[in-house]
Amino acid sequence: MTDTTSKRPRNDAVDLLRGLVMVIMALDHVRDFFTDHPGDPTTMLGTTTPAMFLTRWVTHFCAPVFVFLAGAGVFLAGARGKSKPELARFLFSRGLWLVVVELTLVRAGWFFDVSYAFAVLQVIWAIGVSMIVLAALVFLPLRAVGAFGVALVVGHDLLDGVHAADLGSASWLWSLLHERGALHPFGRTLLVIYPLVPWVGVMAAGYAFGSLLMRPADERRRALLRLGAALTLAFVVVRAVNRYGDPLPWTSQRSSLFTAFSFLACTKYPPSLDYLLMTLGPAIAFLGWADGRLAAAGETPRWARPFVTFGRVPFFYYVLHVPLLHGLAVALGVAVWGSSAASPIAHKVMLPDAQAARYGFSLPVVYAAWIVVVLLLYPACRWFAGVKARHRSAWLSYL
Repeated sequence: MTDTTSKRPRNDAVDLLRGLVMVIMALDHVRDFFTDHPGDPTTMLGTTTPAMFLTRWVTHFCAPVFVFLAGAGVFLAGARGKSKPELARFLFSRGLWLVVVELTLVRAGWFFDVSYAFAVLQVIWAIGVSMIVLAALVFLPLRAVGAFGVALVVGHDLLDGVHAADLGSASWLWSLLHERGALHPFGRTLLVIYPLVPWVGVMAAGYAFGSLLMRPADERRRALLRLGAALTLAFVVVRAVNRYGDPLPWTSQRSSLFTAFSFLACTKYPPSLDYLLMTLGPAIAFLGWADGRLAAAGETPRWARPFVTFGRVPFFYYVLHVPLLHGLAVALGVAVWGSSAASPIAHKVMLPDAQAARYGFSLPVVYAAWIVVVLLLYPACRWFAGVKARHRSAWLSYL
């Protein structure tokens, strides 16, 4: 079956932004498997270094931008000719597909484990369920969808005082919705890394934001720059007040630099209001800047083309990059420490911090591995982007 709906030209600035965050995302995941630094550098200010902190912090942009642009992409798909029922059917089926892929292909890439004694719900699961929810929301007026999304983003921190441990038999539901935790269905362990709130709201807000991308070019760029600047300023103000917006207030540290790091160390799981303002504000402003620059250039500059390519096949990129970087980590570990290191490195993300640090490398090696991974991914992504551009088969929209 082929899609015969009319197609508007793609916005290369959107693909550029999405591609950039996909490349940065790979840095975070390479760090997971290659670094010798234990734990999360943005939450351990007493032991982190500036380089390690910034290496982790810059990757905070990835999940919010990816989910937000996924919502915008849904709106643009509707604007290209899909009816609301068609859009809802697609969202529901693709959402279910993403949850299945999270629990199978993505899990296999992360853990190199076939026992299924445990599973992990990460960003792909959150996107999948958000799409299922959006399948119902698309029948509402656009302003209602946007208001729903903004309300979840702005208001969910009011729920920070509610904890699964206090909810008795409903604790499992709260872990799925708003608090990281471990569930134990059918004698297995299910780790919830990405609770659904506010990710569902981020996608709904992105859906409403998609209408802004349909405005005339000059008006769109001005609106993007102003909205991005306003959200960034809102982050600075809300974070500075230090009363609401994040469950972990910033504090004075041993130097002004580390105090700034404390200011920037916003909560990701689930993403706080401060976290989302801090990431989405600059990203939207960048989108406005990139839109203008690409238009002024008349064509996509050479430096931007690889990122645009990645941005056109983000799911394909995601599914490929985890087993690739994981396999490289195991291979390098075996080369350095011998075959006895293969199993610990294969399961490194599940090891205690002290043990994981034994099988890690310094930051320059992390960056070198990141560059290798991205370069290896490019030919496959370029090929698949070409396939999607040449063919309109419906199944390609699921990849």
